[in-house]
Amino acid sequence: MSKVAIVTGGTSGIGKETALALQADGYTVYELSRRAEGVAGMRHIPTDITKEDMVNAAVAKVVEQEGHIDVLVNNAGFGISGAIEFTKTEEAKRLFDANFFGMVNMNRAVIPVMRQQGSGRIVNLSSVAAPIPIPFQAYYSATKAAVNAYTMALGNELRPFGVTVCAVQPGDIKTGFTAAREKVIEGDDVYDGRIARSVGRMEHDEQTGMDPAVAGRFIASVARKRSVKPIYTIGFSYSLFTFLVRILPTRTLNWLVGLLYAK
Repeated sequence: MSKVAIVTGGTSGIGKETALALQADGYTVYELSRRAEGVAGMRHIPTDITKEDMVNAAVAKVVEQEGHIDVLVNNAGFGISGAIEFTKTEEAKRLFDANFFGMVNMNRAVIPVMRQQGSGRIVNLSSVAAPIPIPFQAYYSATKAAVNAYTMALGNELRPFGVTVCAVQPGDIKTGFTAAREKVIEGDDVYDGRIARSVGRMEHDEQTGMDPAVAGRFIASVARKRSVKPIYTIGFSYSLFTFLVRILPTRTLNWLVGLLYAK
């Protein structure tokens, strides 16, 4: 019996590469996204993860066709940038709906299936921007910090049922995520051009960053592990950064981040 995986945001970028890597490993993969058409050769279910009824219907369809779900990779999401002062609260809430509560919707639908079968792996996509909050991308960092806290709590809740949970933190990856970022440029004159400089630096780092196929293979390998630790970071340099987060005084860390992204 083939193992079954669901990958959200699976039609592009990291999600697509993760889905392809899992498929290459012999998994039957269902990729979910809002797009009408999916990746050729893969099972696609059009789903908006912010809509609980669509999520429940998609998961029910997988269970009906396969009888079980072994892996869920919560990858779908997007980014916004801008000064906190000038970013509308409604936009921040929309970001949390996709990056955090969309993940919550998927997990709530899948957990009963995994709990009843006594096994399963949930992989939530976080970001290095969670332990290292980025100025002018504060709400994105906040959504990913929420993912980390939620992941660790959920892991302890589900451990007795044989269901394991972890988060994976990518750094800069060269994907369409950069172009899709929603930019709030209002107030850049007030902030003396610092918003544009910060976002420009971030986008340069992303577009010269890691191949998404490397990230996809890493995430797929985490999904296959017999046991997992709560949080993984992709890449040596980003693992080093997250290590420094643990040992540097908070004041020093925030000063260094400010030098990079707030000048």
